[in-house]
Amino acid sequence: MKIFANKDIKTLFLAISAVMAIFLLLSQFLLRLLYKEISLPLLLLSLLSAGSVLAVCFWYFKKQDKIMEAAVSQITSYLNGDTDARIDCDKEGEIYRLFHSVNTLAAVLNSHAEDEFKTKEFLKNTISDISHQLKTPLAALNIYNGLLQDEVRDMPSIKEFTELSEAELDRIETLIQNLLKIAKLDAGSIVLEKTSENVADIMKDVELHFAYRAKQEQKKIVLSGAGDIFFLCDRDWVMEAIDNIVKNALDHTKQGDTVHIEWTQSPGLVRVIVKDNGSGIHPEDLHHIFKRFYRSRFSKNTQGIGLGLPLAKAIIEAHGGTIEVDSEPGTGTAFVINFLIPTKL
Repeated sequence: MKIFANKDIKTLFLAISAVMAIFLLLSQFLLRLLYKEISLPLLLLSLLSAGSVLAVCFWYFKKQDKIMEAAVSQITSYLNGDTDARIDCDKEGEIYRLFHSVNTLAAVLNSHAEDEFKTKEFLKNTISDISHQLKTPLAALNIYNGLLQDEVRDMPSIKEFTELSEAELDRIETLIQNLLKIAKLDAGSIVLEKTSENVADIMKDVELHFAYRAKQEQKKIVLSGAGDIFFLCDRDWVMEAIDNIVKNALDHTKQGDTVHIEWTQSPGLVRVIVKDNGSGIHPEDLHHIFKRFYRSRFSKNTQGIGLGLPLAKAIIEAHGGTIEVDSEPGTGTAFVINFLIPTKL
């Protein structure tokens, strides 16, 4: 039976049965030794007593088992998302003290979760407000800078400064947009609209995004993978993630280097690998590259703002995927992205 699945309860019942059997045998042995006969009434009374003790124990443990089943049911409901689920603990006893502690823990967890949600909402709203407030003066600065570039075409030194200021304005705009995206992902306010997408088509669009830059910097982007691999994803967000990883690869390669984008499929998994033969990542930095605003003391790249890789990681994890990095200084870097494919049981 179910209660006997518990080894301790099973051992207890066996011990009680053994004690009763020994008592019965010893009592009959003494009667036989002293009075030369066996008492049938005493035998029946002993068997009745033993059966009663076992029945009472069985009833008690059966009742405790029902109480525990009810408690497990409430805990399972809580773990499945019912934050109002609680265990009945309005009686006295050690087990009900335990249930009360579990209910208290659930209440504390709910409070912490609510505080965290409010904090993330506040952060998201604050960054969103700041972003919107910055867009107007940033647009104005871009216009003024464009006007200056038109006026100083015959003044090389000033024209150089206007081009540098344009690059810095672009960096500010990218920083604002990435901060806003990360804040929304953190707050869980973005609903991913997943559809079945062709991996090859996504990677071709990624290549197209960087084709002009790669040509200007005399670098190559090479695609490699089957054309019939599909998986469920939000196309725009996945492209955002891959774009940031490819951009990172281009930032850390030099003229003549190559960025490879490969994709494969195995049972239950779609894997995308972005690798380059660039400068690589120092071992000291490998455990920190997905931290926001992290800048390596070994990196010669001064253009990054330290948000591209954290944003890519957040997007990939929002899709239930994982991202890993393998790198060797002077040899190159490989980012390995795994997307799970749900299987039907």
